[in-house]
Amino acid sequence: MKLFTKVTFHLILFSMLLCSSGLYAQNPSSISGKVTDESTNEPIIGATVTVVGTNLSTSTDENGNFSISNLPANSRISISYLGYDTQSIAVTAVMINIGLVPSSSMLEDVVVIGYGTVKRKDVTTAISSVSLEDLNERPIVSAGQAIQGKAAGVSVIQPNGAPGGETSIRIRGTTSFNGSNDPLYVVDGVPVDNLNFLSPNDIADMQILKDASSASIYGSRAANGVVLITTKRGKVGEAKIGFNVQATQNRVANQIEVLNTAQYKELQDEIGLVNIPVGLTDQTDWFDETYNTGNIQNYQLSISDGTDKLRYFLSGGYLNEKGVINTAFYKRYNFRGNIENKVRSWLTINANVAYSDYNSNGIITGTGANRGGVVLSVINTPTFAPIWDVFNPGQYNTDFYGINITSPLENIARSKNNKNRENRILASGSSTITFSPVLNFKTTFALDRRNAMATTFLDPLSTSWGRNQYGEGSDARNMNTVLTFDNILTFNKSYDKHNIEAMGGSSWTSSDYRNSWINASHYRDNLIETLNAANKISWDGTGSGASHWAIMSYFARVAYNYDSRYLLTANVRTDGSSKLHPDHRWGVFPSVSAAWRLSAESFLSDVDWLNDLKIRGGWGQTGNQSGLGDYAYLQMYNLRRIEWFVTGQENAVPTISAGNLRTRDLTWETTSQSNIGVDFTAFNNRLSMNVDYYNKKTEDMLMYVTVPSGANVSGTIMRNEGVMRNRGFEINANTKNLVGDFGWSTDFNISFNKNKLESLALQKIYNTAVTSNFVNETVVRNEPGRALGGFFGYISDGVDVETGELMYRDINGDGRISSSDRTYIGDPNPDFTFGLTNNFAYKGFNLNIFLQGTYGNDIFNASRMEMEGMYDGKNQSTRVLQRWRVPGQHTEVPKAGFDLKNSTYFIEDGSYLRVKNVSLSYDIKGDVLTRWGIHKLQPFVSASNLLTFTNYSGMDPEVNQWGGSGAVQGIDWGTYPHSRSYVVGVSLEF
Repeated sequence: MKLFTKVTFHLILFSMLLCSSGLYAQNPSSISGKVTDESTNEPIIGATVTVVGTNLSTSTDENGNFSISNLPANSRISISYLGYDTQSIAVTAVMINIGLVPSSSMLEDVVVIGYGTVKRKDVTTAISSVSLEDLNERPIVSAGQAIQGKAAGVSVIQPNGAPGGETSIRIRGTTSFNGSNDPLYVVDGVPVDNLNFLSPNDIADMQILKDASSASIYGSRAANGVVLITTKRGKVGEAKIGFNVQATQNRVANQIEVLNTAQYKELQDEIGLVNIPVGLTDQTDWFDETYNTGNIQNYQLSISDGTDKLRYFLSGGYLNEKGVINTAFYKRYNFRGNIENKVRSWLTINANVAYSDYNSNGIITGTGANRGGVVLSVINTPTFAPIWDVFNPGQYNTDFYGINITSPLENIARSKNNKNRENRILASGSSTITFSPVLNFKTTFALDRRNAMATTFLDPLSTSWGRNQYGEGSDARNMNTVLTFDNILTFNKSYDKHNIEAMGGSSWTSSDYRNSWINASHYRDNLIETLNAANKISWDGTGSGASHWAIMSYFARVAYNYDSRYLLTANVRTDGSSKLHPDHRWGVFPSVSAAWRLSAESFLSDVDWLNDLKIRGGWGQTGNQSGLGDYAYLQMYNLRRIEWFVTGQENAVPTISAGNLRTRDLTWETTSQSNIGVDFTAFNNRLSMNVDYYNKKTEDMLMYVTVPSGANVSGTIMRNEGVMRNRGFEINANTKNLVGDFGWSTDFNISFNKNKLESLALQKIYNTAVTSNFVNETVVRNEPGRALGGFFGYISDGVDVETGELMYRDINGDGRISSSDRTYIGDPNPDFTFGLTNNFAYKGFNLNIFLQGTYGNDIFNASRMEMEGMYDGKNQSTRVLQRWRVPGQHTEVPKAGFDLKNSTYFIEDGSYLRVKNVSLSYDIKGDVLTRWGIHKLQPFVSASNLLTFTNYSGMDPEVNQWGGSGAVQGIDWGTYPHSRSYVVGVSLEF
């Protein structure tokens, strides 16, 4: 019995041990754990924990903890978080702690591309990522300003300094003559035409698709490149409230000195057109009266939170910018809500809503002082004149002794009551169905609705123009609704070292535009500005209109890589546009790119200092239809109203006449681009470089061609007319110079681009850009064989010491100066542009210094024609004090009343190096803040446009009165100047 009992006991014990060992050998059905930073042991909030090969996924909470149930047998989990190396481990226990190692390389970062994402190391195309590190510390009004100087191959200028931060963006040169040269903006997957509605503080990520092989997935809208913007999202963990406030003071950086009254009288006596009385004295400093200290108030508030199922990000902001010129302002209210809900393991719903309301008032620029130009009238108005008419209270002074001029304050008054207001809602909803870990389907519907209103009012008393019109007002409104419907199926599968991604989809876009306008005059006084107070409503200046266009698109992408060593990507997109004739409506835009990671080959395995080396190349085509009207291929008609108030015409109806020469065979502008590049990372990831060369050819450029006059209903016809090419070379370099307690990193980029108009089919020469009315001659000529925007005029050979005249070169040698002696006198295209950012960090202090500039571009300073032309009674700058006065005098300034022409005398070197921004911040930390729940308290100060090194004599070298024009660049003609900005602010998070 004892033996039996003993044997039985040992059998039971053995069985228990077997069961126990079996349990420990099997995979647990659930797992919990904690994810921390291996170096600091701090919990990582929002790390993604995924069961490999399944839909099971979760995120760590505010303490870094996570748990997953219902694990399949023999499971592995993957733990990832931005900025850390991803780990993959087998599940062998019910409780596990994971320490993530901070990544020293950016190669594992995820990059947003067209309709998808890819790891940076697997990119086969030319993509630039824009650093947003110092975004909250700069006086940035628009998202476009954040790109300036931050990406190789991307030229960003602010054509003027008016409130609102207007920017002109060129990616790898100018590609269109009449169409838009702005890139396509895609915000959270929705294409938009501008970024005025977007608060820069809401941006989480910004990528720029520069070559055709990356942008062709957007087809006919991507010829100028694509800017992909992802806004902020909620994260799993503790709820966060962020508050950022900025106060900015703006001042004009450069002042042009003018003649005082005595000097002015002496000049006018020499010109001999105006008789200025003796004894006049200086009364008004027009610069001080016109320019003041501008300011910006910027408040941005955000709230975000998230769980495994639901994440949200809410933000709201208010920006108020008052310009350095009285009455100019820009106001914006913005709200955003981004919500993501994981309804089921296989279904995720997203909703993004952005609303903004912006209002602005500008001034009249780009014209002479006698036609309302404010900037030039500051210089041209004599200082002896008072502001107000002493004999007519409430009226601006107009007594300038016969000079046809209006003062800057009167010119400001002409537009002070003008308002441009727009409210915009961009709402999108999407659902993603995950059929399996390798296959998902996403459908997105988006609404982009804009309501705009522009109103004007000029009282009938204070200004001379207002008195001539008995006061005038207008009200113009428009509404534009754009609907977008995308459907995308994505397959992503790895077979050992083979990785395949396939994507196919469709996109439908429809735009409906409606507008109305009404003009009125004859107001009683200035008390009521609305049109009901006007006695005359314009009978032929009132009406409404509407238009519509649509695009249907189909696209696909296949990407393959073997062990991230050999990579191949192919895209194709076909677009059909309602703007084109059915026979020419569809366009196909293919692309292909490949890359070879040499650093993964055995022959480089022993090169210890090399972290990554990849060569890549690609070719693709993109299109552009922005130069087309909504009904470009149809016969258009003009309606003319008949004077119904004339006796006998009481019941008349409008007449109809042909309005254009029909062009049935219009088609897309097509840009073909090839690109070859090298990505290089070395020295323990402390140096990374990207080098690219591209060749970009635009064919079938949409242009307006002049046709012979006669029986034609129009003097121009739109045609696919020209060919243009851009070639360029760009370098982007990032270095970590010092690491440790004192950190120093540098970002540098430089871009070279050569533009050339290669051919034109019918019209061989395009002349444009008339500035001074006195000269009344175009200064820009575009023709094959040259870069766009070339300045055309006379070559000045200095001042004749005997006569004081400006000498012009006799090009054709016929012994006289005539229009046939004109030639190319300048090029507004820079040889290269560059940006340099240095970041320094030490014990909570962060110093950022950003330099930016251009080299080799010319500026036609048309403002000098008004400030130094000495052809009438306008006041001039003090430079004319150096003018020629007596025979034998050697000087660079000709005599008063010299022969004024568009010439090299007004061409200046526009190269500049600018200290664009210097910012200093400090991260305040302490136990008290922690107890109060404050995670971040960062006060900061910064200065923008602090110093500018240039030989340009104007108020600012970063200028173009023609704004974003492709055909006209680099002209300064009374353009609103840029400001020097000083910022103080604080960033708070709790």
